[in-house]
Amino acid sequence: MVAHESENDSCILGLQPTCAFVFVENTKLQVVLIKEMTIEEKRQTMFVGIDVHKDTHTAVGVSPFGEKMFEITVGNYKKDFENLIEKVEQEKGSLSPYFGLEDCHGYGERLSAYLYENGHQILAVPSVMVDRDRQKATHPEKSDSLDALGVAKVMMQNIDSLPAYTISEDSKKAKQIKELSMDREYLVEERTRLKNHLHNLLHRIWNTEYQGKFKDPFSLKALAYWKKSKSNCDPFLLRSMKRKVKRLVDIHYEILDLEKEMETLLNQNYTIQTASGCGTVIAGMIVGEIWRHQSFSFTRSLSQVRWLCSERMLQWQETSSHEN
Repeated sequence: MVAHESENDSCILGLQPTCAFVFVENTKLQVVLIKEMTIEEKRQTMFVGIDVHKDTHTAVGVSPFGEKMFEITVGNYKKDFENLIEKVEQEKGSLSPYFGLEDCHGYGERLSAYLYENGHQILAVPSVMVDRDRQKATHPEKSDSLDALGVAKVMMQNIDSLPAYTISEDSKKAKQIKELSMDREYLVEERTRLKNHLHNLLHRIWNTEYQGKFKDPFSLKALAYWKKSKSNCDPFLLRSMKRKVKRLVDIHYEILDLEKEMETLLNQNYTIQTASGCGTVIAGMIVGEIWRHQSFSFTRSLSQVRWLCSERMLQWQETSSHEN
C-alpha cells in the first residue's frame, strides 16, 4: 500500500484539499476530506440528524446553538424523501443544512443515495458516538426522536472529524465483494453444522463402518454414494440423512458460484489476490473490511490498514497450519 498525501504541500501553497488519492495494490481510491469549518460557518449551519429504520426515518433539525427546530418522520420512498427536503427548506431560513445518518449503507442506503444525488451534504455518524453521549445523560432514555437528536448533537460537536458520504463505482463493487464474502461465510457455517449432523446419522445407520468406505465422507463422490445407499435401518434416519446430503451438495455448488463471482469482481479492480498465500476468499475478506475507505478522515489513517491486513494474513496462515 502506498499513500500519497499532499496535505502539507497544499498548505504551503495556501490551498485546502477536498480529497486525496490512495493507491492500494495499484488501485486508486478516493478519500474525501472534510474541510474544517470556521466558527462563522458553524453559526450558519443547521444540523439534521436522522435515525434510520427499515420502513420509516425520523429526522430532527437543530440550530447552531442546539435548539430543536423541527421533527419529522417519513417513509422510505422517494416521495417521502421529497417531503423531508421540503420540511428542511421551510425551516432552515438562512442556514445551510448538513444531514447526518447513523447507517448510510443499510436501512439508510436509499435515503443517503437520494440526498447525495440531489447535492446535499451528508455525514456518516458512528452509532457508538451517539450511544456514548446518551449513556452520559441524566436519563439515558432511547427513542427514535432522541436518537435523531443525538445524531444532530454529535454532528455539532464533531463535524470536522466526521467522514462524508460518497458514492463511487469502486465503493459499489467493494460493497458487493463484502456481501459475497458474508454470504459465503454463512454457507460455510451451515455446511459445518450439516457435516456434524451427518456424522451422527451415518454412525447411527452404519456404526463405525462408514468411516472405512471413503477417506473423506463428505466428498462429492461420497455424498453421491450416501444419497443412493440403502440400509435396513429406521426409514426415518435414512430420509433425514439423505436430506442433509442433498443440502450439502447444493451448498457446495452455491459456494463455488459465489467464489467465481467474487473472483470476477476482484480481477476487475484489485491485484491483492495474486499475493503469495492470498487467494480469492482471503482477498475478498480484506477488501470487504476496507471498502469504506471514505470513512477515513485523512490518508494517513487509511495507510494503517496495511498493518491490519498483514496481521489478518498472519492469523489466517497460523490457523491454516494448525488445521493441517
